[in-house]
Amino acid sequence: MRRKIRTFWRIVHTGIVNFIRNATLAIAAMAVMVITLTIVLFSLITNATFANTIQQITDKIDVSVFLQDSVTEAQGKALTSELQKLPNVKSVSYLSKQQALNSYIQQNANNPDLVAAATESGNPIPATIRVKPKDLNKIQDIKDFLSRKDIAAMQTTGSPSYSGDRKKAIDNITHATNILREIGVVAIIIFALVSALIIFNTIQMAIFNRRDELTIMRLLGASTWYIRGPFVVESAVYGFLSAIISVLIVNSAFVASSQALQASSLGLLDINFASQYFGQHFWLLLGFQLLIGIVIGSLSAVIATRRYLKFKTK
Repeated sequence: MRRKIRTFWRIVHTGIVNFIRNATLAIAAMAVMVITLTIVLFSLITNATFANTIQQITDKIDVSVFLQDSVTEAQGKALTSELQKLPNVKSVSYLSKQQALNSYIQQNANNPDLVAAATESGNPIPATIRVKPKDLNKIQDIKDFLSRKDIAAMQTTGSPSYSGDRKKAIDNITHATNILREIGVVAIIIFALVSALIIFNTIQMAIFNRRDELTIMRLLGASTWYIRGPFVVESAVYGFLSAIISVLIVNSAFVASSQALQASSLGLLDINFASQYFGQHFWLLLGFQLLIGIVIGSLSAVIATRRYLKFKTK
């Protein structure tokens, strides 16, 4: 047991020494890995911010179903119950004609002309069912349900409200966020592959520089992992330091943005929320970054040593 522990620490020590010795070679590998991990971290924070923004937008958006005056309250409430059963429906509320009129008056309290037009013409506001969706990407499912012949016959012209410019605006928001998420994923994959390739080549060069030493170790009967271990440790150090640097870069970016930008948001990206999210999940994000960095570095080293040392795993 003591021998195994001693061997383990010797491998770790050799890997750290090799890292210091090959610091020049490590710069390129770490630079690309820092970029990769920074993009990963920004993508995580951005996705969380987008999710929060979309949730806020979703909470404010409802699909209003306007019922004909011939539809009884019992029929309206029955339709409300059916809508509640749809998987993408978060909540449903039924407003009678009088309740719909009261709501209209409250919404237009600052416009006496509109209020007067509604109250003096015998309440033209129809009974309304307000449907709040769970996911804006699937809001079309609700509209498809409301387009059924038997249900469409109960509705007035212009119902449901999810149509025209309103539909286009909602669709544009969801489409933009989906595209940004996809771009983030593609960027992460590309830079992760570039990082792995550069580390692979760095380890390959280190193996070439130490080929005579490695040959002697093989002749003396050194095990596969005794020779491969220091390279894995060296690459893991690349990932570890790169993760730390990437977190510091993101933290500096948020500090700079909070000082330079007085606005709380840039389009869909809420800077304040992103900064708070980063602070609240700092240790979790740091741990995730360390894990990704070490895994990318270690796997690259394992593949490089397996390919170029041609050892059989024992």
